[in-house]
Amino acid sequence: MSDTSSSTPAPAPVVLDVWCELQCPDCRTALDDVRALRARYGDRLEVRLRHFPLERHKHAFAAAQAAEEALEQGKGWEYVEAVLGRVEELDRRGEALLVDVARELGLDAEEVDTALVDGRHILIVDADQAEGKAIGVTGTPTYVIDGERLDGGKSQEGLRARIEATADRLLA
Repeated sequence: MSDTSSSTPAPAPVVLDVWCELQCPDCRTALDDVRALRARYGDRLEVRLRHFPLERHKHAFAAAQAAEEALEQGKGWEYVEAVLGRVEELDRRGEALLVDVARELGLDAEEVDTALVDGRHILIVDADQAEGKAIGVTGTPTYVIDGERLDGGKSQEGLRARIEATADRLLA
């Protein structure tokens, strides 16, 4: 039996904010990088979804609210990945798809629908969007790690390597 009282506490995880929009094809592409980062770092990297719905995508704001409700129900990232996997269908079907995805994932779809009607998550989405604008986010996906903003909306080429280099330095 080992003595755990003398072990050092695990360091706080490195935080990676991912500014995302659920009607954005570039964000769907970025999921591969997010998955790879999660696989590499596990609990040492806290990946936080931040909402940045763009005006040109008419269902993005509702999708952000639905994602917040899914997060409250314990399946935030699963929901985000499922919706991003169906960007074109979201373009066509709008809020009906958001409720269907919730049902498919075993969430309380009625509660997701109600959340879209009563707007209980609007303040979270608005706050994310305001913070994003304040730090210079103009498109999605945009990553922020250790105060550095990396814009994946222009090109995602090399971004994962830059995120890994920063995370490795912070975790060393």
